[in-house]
Amino acid sequence: MNDEPIIDDVIEDEPPPPPPAPPSRIAYRHRLPTRLWHWVNALTVFVMLMSGLMIFNAHPHLYWGKFGANFDHSWLSFRGRPIPGWATIPSTYNLAAARRWHLAFAWLLSLSLIIFLVTSLFNRHAQRDLAPTRDEVRPSHVWHDIQEHARLSFPTGDAALRYNILQKLSYVSVIFVLLPLMVLTGLTMSPAMDAAWPWLLDLFGGRQSARSIHFICAALLLGFIVVHLTMVALAGPINEIGSMITGRFRVPPDKSQP
Repeated sequence: MNDEPIIDDVIEDEPPPPPPAPPSRIAYRHRLPTRLWHWVNALTVFVMLMSGLMIFNAHPHLYWGKFGANFDHSWLSFRGRPIPGWATIPSTYNLAAARRWHLAFAWLLSLSLIIFLVTSLFNRHAQRDLAPTRDEVRPSHVWHDIQEHARLSFPTGDAALRYNILQKLSYVSVIFVLLPLMVLTGLTMSPAMDAAWPWLLDLFGGRQSARSIHFICAALLLGFIVVHLTMVALAGPINEIGSMITGRFRVPPDKSQP
């Protein structure tokens, strides 16, 4: 008789199969007026920034007040450090051509901005999608969104179809503050407009102050573009850019759902 204990084989349960991936969902994200204005504005702003840098090369000094010339005290000066040709239109020094480029696209920027603002108010895009709510502007909510962006944790599910508070604040600042300021300060630097609308000089404290504000707004707009393009690249450029072309957006699966 065999006295060795009998050990039954233990069959471990196999792990359950992983849950099926949630089906992808396509949503209509951007209306046609928004998409058209986005691309027209993108082209216009880039041409105006580059031609504006060529104009700035002609006198790379900024002043406050009504007057400013070579021997006046400037608050910002790029003496001896001109903007390189690859960043300007035209690429070689030509002040007259840069002014023609700048003025032509300035009219396009102004008209497209007016059309977009009127259309956004009419179809309630501004009120529905851009206006921050009371809960969104709470410091705790803003700080939470800043932390989520710092961790590159982008919204998923239905939340990805809405602008977060940081997007709303930046878009409202650009559309309703920076771009109108650039248009008005640009008009203030025109002698013809000063004669027709002298109140512009009083509004901005002189032509040189208007030029400085114009430059500051352009620098802030350039900073917005850099951050915007970085976020698009990190969030998925194919989906993000595709939605701004076709209006259709592939919604990331909601991570909060089991």
